Amino acid sequence: MLTIFQKGQLPKRLHELQQMSLFVGLTRREMKIIDGFMHERSYLKDEVVFDEGEEGQGIYLILEGKVLICHQGQADTPIAVLEAGNFFGELALLDDAPRAAQARAAENCTLVILFRGDFLSLMLSHALIASKLALQLARHLGARLRKVVRSDLGPL
Repeated sequence: MLTIFQKGQLPKRLHELQQMSLFVGLTRREMKIIDGFMHERSYLKDEVVFDEGEEGQGIYLILEGKVLICHQGQADTPIAVLEAGNFFGELALLDDAPRAAQARAAENCTLVILFRGDFLSLMLSHALIASKLALQLARHLGARLRKVVRSDLGPL
């Protein structure tokens, strides 16, 4: 829900989202439109956000708290620990493949979700905004891929 705000001042949630790399280059107006497609959820410590093997439904953005990305049953050896300002599950916006890992709340947290269906609706109703978001997503995935390739190659 958007609150009434003074000119030049964004509501807290929008301000936090706009700080994320996924939304670089978006205007306040564009952020307000995207926010209308988002869904906020709270998770308790140790609660599963999604399981490995589940169908991906959307991308998750961390507003507060920490999330563990791990293989099922291996929360004590996480693949990653993500904090506020990070996002995960982004491949779900692009394909129907099952989740490659489990996401679990490492502490109480607040997440904002953009479901694939809402992203598709955004593409139909606001193509320019969706294309800006898709470009940032592609840049993020490219950077992640380059990092993996570099680590696999070792020192050159």
